[in-house]
Amino acid sequence: MRTHRLVLQWIEDQLSGGQLVVGGRLPAERSLAEQLGVSRTSVREAIRVLEAMGVVRAGVGSGPDAGTVVISDPTAALGSALRLHVATSHLPVADIVQTRVLLESWAAARASPDSPALAEAARLLDQMDGCAGTEDFLALDVRFHLALADAAGNTVVSAMMGSLREAIQDYAGRLTGNLPDWDATAARLRQEHRDILAAINRHDGEGAAGLVAEHIEGYYAEAGLGGGA
Repeated sequence: MRTHRLVLQWIEDQLSGGQLVVGGRLPAERSLAEQLGVSRTSVREAIRVLEAMGVVRAGVGSGPDAGTVVISDPTAALGSALRLHVATSHLPVADIVQTRVLLESWAAARASPDSPALAEAARLLDQMDGCAGTEDFLALDVRFHLALADAAGNTVVSAMMGSLREAIQDYAGRLTGNLPDWDATAARLRQEHRDILAAINRHDGEGAAGLVAEHIEGYYAEAGLGGGA
């Protein structure tokens, strides 16, 4: 086992055992290296890995932001990995779209009308109505879909959707060049968003799930992605 993996295993054990919690700080590099009998270089390498994974935030100098603090951002590593694999075509866009349909239709069926996330979704729709630029529209669109996922109350689904966020926005933006009339498409998407939200608010989870699937698949079919998605 590489030495830095010993450090990662120790930190994982501390988190699992409750000795480390979100907001807590890791021991100083020197102290942790001595405690585990490893080099400070190995400790630094392990901390860099944890930063990339969204588990810790490392601060330098002195003061309240100094030291390595345990955080919780499970979307960080997943999002980076997904973007890279989509870029290499290892993960086809059509497969990402199918995954979106699975996750989002499940979330829409279980979204709670009382969830604060739905109020955020409604606010985003109002912003979308006054949005002229394609890039800004798509950014708001992704946030709307994340809010619907959050309304289901499943943290794993929310994390998975969050990790897809930038990949979704990137390939959705690239596909707009294939659309015959962006303004007409944007108007249709706005109405479909409101229909989805209305179905959730009237406790029609099954209807909302169907609308979400049609909404996602319809956009990519129109953009020429193909019926397989």
